[in-house]
Amino acid sequence: MKLTKIAVVLVVSLLAFSLASCSSPKDSEATSTSSNTDIATLLATQPKNAEEAAELHQKLMQKENEILSSNSKLWEKVFLSANKDMPMIEDGKNYGDFLLDTIEGAKDQFSAEELKTLKTGAQQVKEIEDKLAALEKDFPGCGSSPSSGESVDASSAGMPNGAGAAASASKFPSFQGKDLDGNEVTSDKLFSESKVTVVNFWFTTCKPCVGELGDLEALNKELASKGGQVVGVNSFTLDGDATAISEAKDILAKKGVTYKNVWFASSSEAGKFTSELFSYPTTYVVDKNGNIVGDPIVGAITSPEQQKTLSKLIDQAIANSEG
Repeated sequence: MKLTKIAVVLVVSLLAFSLASCSSPKDSEATSTSSNTDIATLLATQPKNAEEAAELHQKLMQKENEILSSNSKLWEKVFLSANKDMPMIEDGKNYGDFLLDTIEGAKDQFSAEELKTLKTGAQQVKEIEDKLAALEKDFPGCGSSPSSGESVDASSAGMPNGAGAAASASKFPSFQGKDLDGNEVTSDKLFSESKVTVVNFWFTTCKPCVGELGDLEALNKELASKGGQVVGVNSFTLDGDATAISEAKDILAKKGVTYKNVWFASSSEAGKFTSELFSYPTTYVVDKNGNIVGDPIVGAITSPEQQKTLSKLIDQAIANSEG
């Protein structure tokens, strides 16, 4: 099967269509009602300690991801219609407000029923974001742990758990692809011309992925002085999907990203490697010989613990390249 878009949102949409074909309207309505009840229950939960707060934080993040994973075609239209001057995720602003504002600005593109669905989802995201902010205020650090950063679990959204070859690979698979401007890119040249390459896998509607783009841009500038670079792989853009590339470029521009983003065929070894990722964002450190250094960093690199781990891997890759 050709995986033109292997990340959460579009895979879920295919699964949703498949499930709809064998479910009655009453079943779908019951599922929606159950999900809404689950969210309401989580929002009303008051954790007693940091451990309970961390567990609640994770569950709420997953519910937010589920909201954006459902009705994916509608949400794609929402993101594509976003104001080009409006940051995708603005510090200090509720993500639900961003969604509601964008929906309102594009309301002529949707039917009354579609608007109702989108506004309901955006309002739920807003309430979840308010709860997340309250949790992080009352229990600082509950949204991350020393071993991992904030992430979106692919398998929980219907993707196969791919913690296999991609997690244990010792060499980054070779590929022939292009950057988002259509320029040819080969893995051999990409890696051999840099002492270290930090490869970041992300997708467009993954909040923690977009949230760390600014940090990755800063890292790219820092690495430039050391002969290194950051390279992004947006999983929606595999196989050169024009719409996905346009959307990715829009978000990268909003976040001020200048480092290279590339795509390759989903049927290639690199494409299969990407399909085996089990969480987003995931970041690999690669030396000039194409060897993966250490274990992949799962989750956003924004926490001090993640940054410390990443820094050690970068130093090791540079040492390998200079040795």
